[in-house]
Amino acid sequence: MRIVWRGGETTELKVLLPVNAVAALPRYGEMEQQVLALARAGFDDAEIARQLTAEGHRSPRCAIVFPSTVQRIRLQHRLKLPPKQTRWAKMPGRLSVPEVAAHLGVTTNWVSSRIYRGVIRVERDTVSGRHLFADTPATLVALRQLQAGTVKRLDFTKDHHEQEGHQDA
Repeated sequence: MRIVWRGGETTELKVLLPVNAVAALPRYGEMEQQVLALARAGFDDAEIARQLTAEGHRSPRCAIVFPSTVQRIRLQHRLKLPPKQTRWAKMPGRLSVPEVAAHLGVTTNWVSSRIYRGVIRVERDTVSGRHLFADTPATLVALRQLQAGTVKRLDFTKDHHEQEGHQDA
């Protein structure tokens, strides 16, 4: 848009007209290729949206690119993001309930239910409250014995005193 003021001075402004769809944007093809390249490189939708906005791209009715716009483009191409890290980071030398379940080929419910019923005794992490097992071959062997039914109970606590009928790991 160009404004001519009294006296002959002019001011030029760039006015972004709203469009009805993302594909109707003037630089849509370029934006689409950038979204796909960045998504394949491992960037999440919010990061991609910030970068596209910095490069002058926009959403259909706004001067910025929204993460939902990026997501829509990405999903049109059936490009899914890798899953984010879970709530807690992996602790070296320790196995969480889902990790134990994966090693045994059972559900997390199988492990958790045995913990809550007292069949498996294991201490909780003081920070996160998670049940954590020692990441040792002996732990997995003991858990496999429980799974096979050759032992009735497991006690992985530091100060366990009952050893009758229990497997020590």
